[in-house]
This record gives sequence, C-alpha cells and structure tokens, in this order.
Amino acid sequence: MPALLQTDLSPLQPIARGKVRDLYEAGEDKLLFIATDRISAFDHVLGSGIPDKGRILTQTSLFWFDFLKPLIANHVLSSNVAEFPANLQQHADQLRGRSMLVRKATMFPVECVARGYLSGSGWKDYQQTGRVCGIALPSGLKESDRLPKPIFTPAAKNNIGHDENIGFDAVIKTIGDENAENLRSLTMQIYAKASAYAESKGLILADTKFEFGTIVTSEGATQILLADEVLTPDSSRYWPAATYNPGGAQPSFDKQYVRDYLEEIRWNKQAPAPALPQNVIERTREKYLEAYRLLTGNHDLPA
Repeated sequence: MPALLQTDLSPLQPIARGKVRDLYEAGEDKLLFIATDRISAFDHVLGSGIPDKGRILTQTSLFWFDFLKPLIANHVLSSNVAEFPANLQQHADQLRGRSMLVRKATMFPVECVARGYLSGSGWKDYQQTGRVCGIALPSGLKESDRLPKPIFTPAAKNNIGHDENIGFDAVIKTIGDENAENLRSLTMQIYAKASAYAESKGLILADTKFEFGTIVTSEGATQILLADEVLTPDSSRYWPAATYNPGGAQPSFDKQYVRDYLEEIRWNKQAPAPALPQNVIERTREKYLEAYRLLTGNHDLPA
C-alpha cells in the first residue's frame, strides 16, 4: 500500500496540517485526528512517506491511552470509523486504522517532557552548562547515562522549528502554579508507569513528551485530559535494553535511518526536502513496526 501523504476529505477542509497529522472539525465539541505517513527530519517534511507509519502511530497511541486510563482520562471518543459522523463515512478508506475522533479540549501551551536518560537536547545542554533545563546534574555523566532520577523538562510550544526548552518557573508564569504542579506530577507519574512497562518488554524509555488539555465536565468541573499522541516513537525515545551501552548515542526505534541518510548525502537542511531511497523507507518502517509489536504484543496492524 502506498504512503498516504495528505488526506482529502472533500468537501471538508482541514483546520490544520501538522508535520504528521491532519485535523478536521467533526462537530461542535469534536475533532478528527488523522495520522498520515508523512515523516519529518531537521524540521522539514520529507518528499517521501513511510507506508503505514500513521497507522502505527495511531494504534500505538490507542494502546497507551487505554493502558493509562487508570491514571488519567484522555481525549479519545472512538477510533471505530463506523461510529464517526455520517459525513465521514465516504472517506472510510483514508480513515481506517489511522484516525481518532476526539474531544475538543483547551490545550495547555506547554510540551511536558520527562527525561530518565541523558540524550538529545538534554545531553547538549548538559555539556554546555552541567544542567538540563536549569536542573543541576552530577558532574561526569556520559551521553545516554541513566539520570539519578527522572526530571521534568518542559518546553514552550513553537509552531515554527523546535520547541523551546523552558524552566519550571516559566511554566508557572504561563499557566499558573496549580496547573504547573498538576502537569509536572502527571507527567512524572505517566513516565514512571510507562517506562516500567516498556522495560518489561525489553525497551528503555529514555524520554518522552506529553500534551494535556482541559474540558468542562457535565457537572461543571474542569478536568485535565491526556491528548494528542502518546508514547509513540515520534514523541518518545525508545532504546533496546539488550544493547544499552552509555557513552554515546543509542540505536532507537524512530527516524534514525532517515537522519543518518540525510547526513550521509550532506543535505543542507533547507527546503525543498529530498525524497528517500526505498531501502531507507523500508528499514524505517520496520523499526516503527518493531516498536509497535514489542509494546503492544500485536504482530499485525488492524485491518
């Protein structure tokens, strides 16, 4: 099956197209999230997609939303296309397996990042300052080292380029003390539960990011929901535990082959983004599928 790079639900028009997801209005208080097969690297959407990537991301998120229900409610109403509004039924072939009908929530303008290991931008920050997002860490840590304890390193949402790492004080200024404390607590609880589960499946969850929003319940109370995607290889850094060896970068279940290829061809990281060769597409798809299978226990994607 070819990669789905862009949805077309005519006459409906998307309200947003992100690097991966297309969003549509689906009623007064509902949204339709569709994960395409687009893939981005170095802040550019590439000219090739990864077949089934959107289905893998959606099914992985659905697994985790269900797994985390005892801890926190989420925005998912249904992933069964037969239960979607009537005007979407004609587009079932595009929607099946890669879409979610969700509650419309008021989103917090903060990416909630949990880190248990020193990698990525956290490692770069530590090399320069001995801290990660202002949090002091012991000296002498190596790249990919496990941290003494997981840390909360939030980021301000930025629709252009990378999100900007911010300190906890900035979160308080942005959303208030009570909301900031709640999001930090929820982030660290979810990370602890998810990383313990991932470890039982032979995976290290090095770091991950969450998005939260609020709804007003029928009783008039404000409720925090876990939203967007959750604990996918796009939003999380998973490493195979069997080969974990701190002191350098670790193999991961995400875009590693894509990034390596783009560095190899010395792309200048300016538009237009190049297309990918078939072998890189296939190897990347296999890594996403492997993560899905290890985490969910499902061998195949739902039909």
